[in-house]
Amino acid sequence: MVRSFPPNLYINTHQATRNSFLGAIRTKTSLPTSIRETAICRVAILNQAWYEWIHHAPLLLEAEDHPFPQECVDYVLNSGHHVHSVDFNSPKGLDEKHLAVLAYTDAMTKNAKVPDDVFARLKKCFSEREIVEITATVGAYNCVSRFLVALDVGETNELDPRSKAVQKP
Repeated sequence: MVRSFPPNLYINTHQATRNSFLGAIRTKTSLPTSIRETAICRVAILNQAWYEWIHHAPLLLEAEDHPFPQECVDYVLNSGHHVHSVDFNSPKGLDEKHLAVLAYTDAMTKNAKVPDDVFARLKKCFSEREIVEITATVGAYNCVSRFLVALDVGETNELDPRSKAVQKP
């Protein structure tokens, strides 16, 4: 059964809600771009929301607050479930803050309940305000990604960016 919806339907139907809800997540928080986009891109990968990945991976590559080379974007795309301790196989461009965000995003997205050690790791790297903002970002984009995948917005459910890495233009 074909259930794909063109992006225009998504945009026209949900523009006002989407702009106020996600616009605040993207522009009204104190989070650096690389932290926010790491969380958003990881949610997209875990939920196989390729429409979301296609739109946010370039923002991660272009983050000015933290150099995010292609190797790091590929790691976000291809790495397995993040363990609670330090990942010694991660690229050098990913610091403890970004790895903590990946572990927290994985826990929130896969289980909703976050283990104490994952939360403690995040708390070592971020203020209470930043933790709330990271949590809101992950929660919001889990909502959006599930919407996009359920309706196959942009006819992207069959695309898998792991078959071709997102490259800088």
